[in-house]
Amino acid sequence: MTDDVLLRIGELSKRSGVAPELLRAWERRYGLLHPTRSPGGLRLYSASDLERVRLMQEQLANGLAAAEAAAVVSRAVLTYSAAAPALPPERARTELREALDRFDEPSAQAVIDHVLAASTLDTFLAQVVLPYLGDLGNRWQRGDASIAQEHFASSVLRGRLLGLGRGWGLGVGPAAVLACLPGEQHDLGLIAFGLALRARGWRITFLGSDTPVDTIREASRDIDPSLVVVSSVTAERAHSLQHELDALADRYRLALGGEAARDGIDLLGLPGDPVTEAERVTALAGTEGR
Repeated sequence: MTDDVLLRIGELSKRSGVAPELLRAWERRYGLLHPTRSPGGLRLYSASDLERVRLMQEQLANGLAAAEAAAVVSRAVLTYSAAAPALPPERARTELREALDRFDEPSAQAVIDHVLAASTLDTFLAQVVLPYLGDLGNRWQRGDASIAQEHFASSVLRGRLLGLGRGWGLGVGPAAVLACLPGEQHDLGLIAFGLALRARGWRITFLGSDTPVDTIREASRDIDPSLVVVSSVTAERAHSLQHELDALADRYRLALGGEAARDGIDLLGLPGDPVTEAERVTALAGTEGR
């Protein structure tokens, strides 16, 4: 979602998973949302409003009361807007890397807060998180980042991304089931993909890492999703499960993410970054329906 897109409250509700009545209450009681008016008098909400709703959900998930959560979000937005209306992505990545390298979780969270307060979720994912993870992987392979640093950074980012995904199964949009293939532990890219889908109105069921294909099939049978996405960083893992994946693809639209998607396996491949691929499958769903 770009900064210039304006949403009616129903679409804001669908994308955030928050009921329109609650959104109106947050706007009326706490001034959380700042809509503009259409020529016909309809309230229209921006990408910044959507991000404030997500931040509100995150604070509520941390156990704050609604009034306190709204105050925290408002203070954060005011503080970050006054200090730096838009933290450049390169600087954000540098500050995030420095904080995580020294095992400074509070500072890392502050950087993330700053970016989310001043930009969209797509910007946060595509220009900060994903490039950072790519750089971390390269540094780890070169021996410039320790195993401890890699584990710590992954843990902090996984927790924050899953916090942003709170309530991502709500709404009335198309449903997607996301899972890592058996033996696959790397799930951050898949979580980012789920968040990007959610920002486009999808409902997400995330099964996590190391998921048996039978479990994916069972969940899909209950949910009847418009899309099932499985992820693996190695093509060998996907090749070894080709028969089971073919059977799953006979019943559902099945896509393969991660590095395995670049290997030419006969499935809908998602080889690009999660934000780009979320935009692509959303367009595909819109043109072809189920």
